[in-house]
Amino acid sequence: MNDETIPPPSTKRALLRRLALPWWTIAFPLAGVAAILLSLAKVGGIGTIVAIVVLIGSVLAAVHHAEVVAHRVGEPFGTLVLAVAVTVIEVSLIVSLMLSDAGDASTLARDTVFAAIMIILNFIVGLCLLAGGIRHGEQRFTLRGVSATLCVLAAMAVLSLVLPNYTATTPGPTYAPSQLVFVAVVSLILYGTFVMVQTVRHRDYFLPQGEALPADAHAEPPTDTAAWSAFAVLLVALVVVVLLAKDLSPTVEGAILGASLPLALVGVVIAALVLAPESLAAYRAAKRNRLQTSLNLALGSALATIGLTIPAVAIVSLLLDLPLALGISAKSVVLLALSLFVSTLSLGTGKTTVLQGAVHLVIFAAYLFVTIVP
Repeated sequence: MNDETIPPPSTKRALLRRLALPWWTIAFPLAGVAAILLSLAKVGGIGTIVAIVVLIGSVLAAVHHAEVVAHRVGEPFGTLVLAVAVTVIEVSLIVSLMLSDAGDASTLARDTVFAAIMIILNFIVGLCLLAGGIRHGEQRFTLRGVSATLCVLAAMAVLSLVLPNYTATTPGPTYAPSQLVFVAVVSLILYGTFVMVQTVRHRDYFLPQGEALPADAHAEPPTDTAAWSAFAVLLVALVVVVLLAKDLSPTVEGAILGASLPLALVGVVIAALVLAPESLAAYRAAKRNRLQTSLNLALGSALATIGLTIPAVAIVSLLLDLPLALGISAKSVVLLALSLFVSTLSLGTGKTTVLQGAVHLVIFAAYLFVTIVP
């Protein structure tokens, strides 16, 4: 459909419908711009609670607009647009806290990436399997696509989070600069190869078989006007997220440390915030008996978290000479190994029930408990 065939809107609401921009996806970024201008002008602020709400709303708005742009440009570039937008948000939150003076922030990137993996492999996957199993009994999916995703995820997770504990060039759970560059390049190569396989070369591995497609499965892409408008608001939302995160990072980190809670909880909060939109989409897909779509969303998010966040944080660390510890503790290695092992078993038959979902959720509960009570 061309823009010329759309009748001219008569109201602001009609204009938003034409541009496919819900009002809240514009309101939150604009509120963030106003807050930043007030802060720069030193005429007062909007309060910490309101600023956090605006930050969360801006993150959700950025992801929404990235999805609009991704739908317009199509695959494989659409996947990259969404992944890059989410990575910018995650990296901005991580770097903002790494630059703050509260606590040891050198492990923040590691904690955030590890938290994202645990949230995806256990909470999101477990919730989707449980919800889908309760409503539909036994659910099926294409085994080849999920197996390929878990293969890449295991390799990237071990190289990024486990191997640093066993290198001898530098002491502690760290990489030497050359090693850090190598792991960053390898992560990008693995993620890029996966995107090519998923969207071009072997798309059938990731397509649903026998699933009831939703009414919008073949929805017409947004118009050029809608896509460019979404792209413009996306840029504004990303800038708002970066600047608000910089202002709020000392407050959030200080509050967690002041409550005598482990700094690793900051990583859990960041990962949960960034993964919230895709988590909701995966849950809804599972409830509609579209488990293949649900797993594509969840596991694809895990790959993007490692494949793009680790290289970005590595570059920032090298350029700004920031300390970066990537190796996870022995306790976390056990939880990671258990999560990958259970995921291989529960997703290794091409069909799932509520039992697998319950197991994944129990593992996530154990991870969250030992994070708070180490």
